[in-house]
Amino acid sequence: MNEFVLGTGYQRNLADVVRIGETHLRRVEGVPRKVTMRSSALDFIAERNDFEAPWSAFHLRFRSDSPLAKDLKQAASELGDACELSEKDAFTFVDCPRRGAAGNGSVEAALGTLSAAVRLPEIWRVSGGNYRVDPISIELLFQAMVQYKASDVHLSPGTCPVFRIDNDTRSSELIGPLSAMQIRDLIRDIASDQYWKEFEESRQTSFNFHQVGLGYARVSAFIKSGAPHCTLRFLPEIIPSFDELHIPPDTMIKLANLHRGLLLVTGMTGSGKSTTCAALVDWINGHRNAHILTIENPIEYVHSNRKSIISQRSLGVDVDNFNEAVRGALRHDPDVILIGEMRDPDTIRAAISAAATGHLVISTLHANSASEVVNRIVSFFDPVERDLVKLQLRDALQCVICQRLVPMVGGGRIPALEILFNDVKAIADGIIEGDTDHIRVGMQQTVSHSFLFEQYLHKLVKQGLITQARAQEFATDQSMFDQIQMGTYSVPRLDSVRGAH
Repeated sequence: MNEFVLGTGYQRNLADVVRIGETHLRRVEGVPRKVTMRSSALDFIAERNDFEAPWSAFHLRFRSDSPLAKDLKQAASELGDACELSEKDAFTFVDCPRRGAAGNGSVEAALGTLSAAVRLPEIWRVSGGNYRVDPISIELLFQAMVQYKASDVHLSPGTCPVFRIDNDTRSSELIGPLSAMQIRDLIRDIASDQYWKEFEESRQTSFNFHQVGLGYARVSAFIKSGAPHCTLRFLPEIIPSFDELHIPPDTMIKLANLHRGLLLVTGMTGSGKSTTCAALVDWINGHRNAHILTIENPIEYVHSNRKSIISQRSLGVDVDNFNEAVRGALRHDPDVILIGEMRDPDTIRAAISAAATGHLVISTLHANSASEVVNRIVSFFDPVERDLVKLQLRDALQCVICQRLVPMVGGGRIPALEILFNDVKAIADGIIEGDTDHIRVGMQQTVSHSFLFEQYLHKLVKQGLITQARAQEFATDQSMFDQIQMGTYSVPRLDSVRGAH
């Protein structure tokens, strides 16, 4: 049970002090049926039988020789049968209503009388008790995510579960306001001993949980304000196909048939990068004779052997870090290596090296557009290394997919894609130069298979899948998108880009 120090300011009634304390406890731990407030002058407990009912019993304790004892005793003695006054071991106790008696309307009035007898302290140490302890049904949460078509559910003390649906957060009264104890017990139930130990020691952990018949969840548990919080990202048992994801099958199959090089799936958090990677791996698994090695933290989509052999390794369980796993992967005879995320220089070096030595390496990176990925990768390295990294990227990089999830007409979301193929000299030169504008113009050359967000969004608008307003909102360059819509856009000349620099 956590104790919080609160400055309540000068309050005239202990009922107001309790209200302030309960409000804080609701936010950090859940709804209590018992609030304990301690100060240097007196201790105070409020209790009730129901989570939303008025407080029905109050208990005061103060030292019998304290400066406020005389006035409190005098006020309590004048309350008659409403409260019971007693003394023990140098302390005086005031219980309202009398112990063994039923609460009644006179309790609140009695509290007002006692409060008026003294000046109340302004600083209190607050703790709660008698929170909800009934178990949270993880199956019910999964069923709700499936029914609501939610990507995530957030569990926080003091609130009902909050589901993310089409990127909007929506509270559901499927389960009442949760307590910290309920959330902590849920984490303990669904985490293996190893991840529970990590949670206790590091105050955060991330792992995969399988609800048989409904799906998987990537669970992220952490401590905030001393209380546990938990987020579950829903992952279906059956990996969606390219068609089901509304991404162009021809292009994705072309990428899945690559036998070497670096393939990056990028975008901001929650843009569907992991799902696209899983769909690529699933297609390879079903159509190629290969050994696919995945390195994830944690394992998200679970694959089983089909035409390929699948080896999925989880950080913290099977290997300590991405860099060590990627370097070790080259000894495991892989054809395809999936790296969950390129997040540090050592992992990036290992990934580029694996791609350059005849393996197809698929990974993810946080980036807002395909053209800025090169500089995003290079920024991980010291300045003395950057020219070498750009040279290695020019030779190893095959393709960058960047995606944004756009709200569809009629509900749901659809990926808008930007794809950079390293297939023309202009793009290769832009990579060497680290010139985002040069890369972006190179992507628009007719000999390249690349395309920009603006072109893809224009296509989605023409198909009636998204509105023009949404397309403008998600375009990198709104002016360019408007020109494409009007048919007045012309691709800049490469020499004009060079001239600008």
